[in-house]
Amino acid sequence: MLLAAWCAAWPAFAQVTVEVVTEQDKFLPAESLPVAVKIVNRSGRTLNLGADPRWLTFVVQGRDGFVVEQSGEVPVEGGFKLESGEVATRRVDLAPYFSVTRTGGYQIEATVQLRELNGQVSSKPKQFDVIEGAIIWTQEFGVPPPPGETNQSLEVRRYTLLKANYLKSELRLYVRVSEEADQRVVKVFPAGPIVSFGQPETQLDKQNNLHFIYQSGRVTCLYLMVSPDGEIVRRQTYEYAGSRPRLSGDDSGKVFVKGGVRRPAKNDLPATTSEPSPAPK
Repeated sequence: MLLAAWCAAWPAFAQVTVEVVTEQDKFLPAESLPVAVKIVNRSGRTLNLGADPRWLTFVVQGRDGFVVEQSGEVPVEGGFKLESGEVATRRVDLAPYFSVTRTGGYQIEATVQLRELNGQVSSKPKQFDVIEGAIIWTQEFGVPPPPGETNQSLEVRRYTLLKANYLKSELRLYVRVSEEADQRVVKVFPAGPIVSFGQPETQLDKQNNLHFIYQSGRVTCLYLMVSPDGEIVRRQTYEYAGSRPRLSGDDSGKVFVKGGVRRPAKNDLPATTSEPSPAPK
């Protein structure tokens, strides 16, 4: 009887598909691992998804069979109805829940529980690689205490800039913030494309925020300011125009860009609201 019921439900299961999508196929160890789960419903029934906290689960494992330890449930909150013929996408970052720190080949599999069909549907494995970047600059620094606190013990962290081949034809610059001696990674993220001969110029301000500028294209440079917690505070694009954009500072510990011309970009932080003026020369 159970076999007969399963066989009867199979045609409906076959009309619900699950797909894991990533924007990139290569990551650095401990880098954010954002994924999108695409669910297509062609079953002829309305599916109620999200009522069960474990309605969407993940498995991450190496392509050699090594299963990555999971430190907690991936939160995918909010119930919703998926009518027949509709498509839904849910986005999550798996990095906080799966420790993907070894280099090598991996794959992700997502499983959706289908209460109306008394079963579940899994995606095809989505493959990706974890690669090691080449360190081009590193600097240890002390983390400033929160405002008003004076008795906090000294915490030492490290900024690291790395190059890695994102695609065969594209080289990317990455930022890593870690605890002293790289015992724990606080954050890893890509700054953007970098020319093969590019060497970033770096400075720390009085709050030990990292400022760096580097050549990202034939005539363009990217400037970023990163906090000790690994958050991007400022991101701007500059172009060569009579002079080369470069970092400068003053006696108060402020760091800024001199030379070149700033150009507005969609990924500016904070977002550009008006036409910027040329950088001081």
